[in-house]
Amino acid sequence: MIEGFHEFDVRVAGATVHGRRGGTGPPILLLHGFPESHVMWHRVAPVLARDFSVVATDLSGFGDSTSSGDQSMRELARHQVAAMQQLGFREFAVVGHDRGARCAYRLALDHPTAVRKLAVLDVVPTLDAFDRAGKEFALGYWIWAFMTDPIAEELIGRAPDVFVNHLLDSWSANDAFPPEIRAEYVRQFRRPEVVHAICEQYRAAATTDCEHDAADRGVSRIQSPVLVLWEQDGSVGRWYGDPLDIWRTWADDVSGGPVDAGHFLPEEAPAETLAWLLPFLTIDSE
Repeated sequence: MIEGFHEFDVRVAGATVHGRRGGTGPPILLLHGFPESHVMWHRVAPVLARDFSVVATDLSGFGDSTSSGDQSMRELARHQVAAMQQLGFREFAVVGHDRGARCAYRLALDHPTAVRKLAVLDVVPTLDAFDRAGKEFALGYWIWAFMTDPIAEELIGRAPDVFVNHLLDSWSANDAFPPEIRAEYVRQFRRPEVVHAICEQYRAAATTDCEHDAADRGVSRIQSPVLVLWEQDGSVGRWYGDPLDIWRTWADDVSGGPVDAGHFLPEEAPAETLAWLLPFLTIDSE
């Protein structure tokens, strides 16, 4: 589903990481968001592959990757580093969207020598999001609470197509999802083990991930340059003022800006997303 890329599966500690890779040049790891899989990069990855070695993976427990049982971002990041090492890349840039961005910044904090550059799309750090939660957060990010409830697996399992398509349509500003892409996203939610793993990741976000962020905030800093992109008229910009200011509490070298799209930036506005990514990734990439 990503033109010119080929699939792979690599074994890591207690799990398998599935993905696609293509291109040659400095390596980039692409990490997807929710409710997507690695195929969300189908409009961006082929362009990046003209100048870079591009790896797009399913997060552990999502898509066709398996879970070790621990769905904290620390564990997910550990799997991604191990997978990249097995593919021959010890240092690389990381671009993450939504849940993938949370894995990406945890990866940068826990494995600073591996990450040369970090791009995070339409998020603020998990602890900052919870610290600023209120009525708008509860209504707009209802999924954060819903997925932690034990009934979530049962309800999603009864209508996975309704669930996934509702999220895609309600969080996007245009119809950016071809039928085959929608079908791929729904496919993973038809598998109970995937739904359970994804729910466990949201449960970890509200507990373990916040604990890890709390231990690092004000103590550890992201060493690599950070590019921050967000939905121009979306919740990140409305609720958090200037997202760059929040990310500057975690890193020294922070740049970025809004993109004229809904939440799914790489699928809704691939050209504008690439206009930000390419210069950021190209400078000093050799």
